[in-house]
Amino acid sequence: MKILLTGATGFIGSNFARQALLRGHRVAGLAKPGKAMTASLPINDNLLWLRGTLAEAPWPEIEAFGADVCIHAAWITTPGVYLESPENFQFLESSQKFLQRVHESGTNHLIGLGTCIEYQISDQPLSEDRTPIAPTTVYSRCKNDLRLAMEAKAKMGGLTACWARVFYPYGPGEHPSRLCSSIIQKISRGEKIVLKTPGSTKDYIFIDDLAAALLTVMEKKSSGTINLGTGVGVSVREIARKIAARLGKPDLIEESNPPEIDPLGHVVADASRLRGLGWRPEHTMDQGLRALVASLRSKP
Repeated sequence: MKILLTGATGFIGSNFARQALLRGHRVAGLAKPGKAMTASLPINDNLLWLRGTLAEAPWPEIEAFGADVCIHAAWITTPGVYLESPENFQFLESSQKFLQRVHESGTNHLIGLGTCIEYQISDQPLSEDRTPIAPTTVYSRCKNDLRLAMEAKAKMGGLTACWARVFYPYGPGEHPSRLCSSIIQKISRGEKIVLKTPGSTKDYIFIDDLAAALLTVMEKKSSGTINLGTGVGVSVREIARKIAARLGKPDLIEESNPPEIDPLGHVVADASRLRGLGWRPEHTMDQGLRALVASLRSKP
């Protein structure tokens, strides 16, 4: 398939592109002018880089490529910033216009990346069919608004639209302030860590498994909403203890007493729809953390 990919240099986009190329697909990756190409994507005859942004896209090149599908992964994701950033509104507006133009150019299959926190959070697995939608941040509201716009367009006919809700990806290449990388770096420096929300439980999915899940969704030409998660929750406590044990410093982990309340204290996918497509995760949490530790230790 010919894939138009936005956010191609990002954590999710670059890993998806790598796996898509290995499967023999052609990828046209949209990258900001001046943005360094990701080292994880070697030169490949099936990889075409397009310089531009959502708002100022290189339309002649995009139209000449003639994509079968567009994977829209571009969005603001900076930890500590993205949840309430006004940039979310800019991404919403530019995404709507960009995807409309892509469809008008002849691409009839669109896949947007959503977020698990569009759901009303509860202690039950989050289901595409049963869990209410109740976004509480600017980020999740804007993502959900884009989903609604895509679904409305699909109902008019001539378009297959899929909304893939991403849970908690981790692995080599993630932002250094993300949970797993942050813990690894602090323990490696011999710093004591006090877990503020040790019982907070999330659905962590190794980045290679997430990329494979998105590739499966694309190849199966799924429509509607689908969760990209494992269906298994892991607590902050478990992650910290696994990392500390792997680094031989279990005594560096402490917990707040009493712990702070996490408003997103239990975010775990009902992954039955994804698994119904034949996808299975290939990495346990231990295997994923081992790979992440190795990647961070190999950095100068």
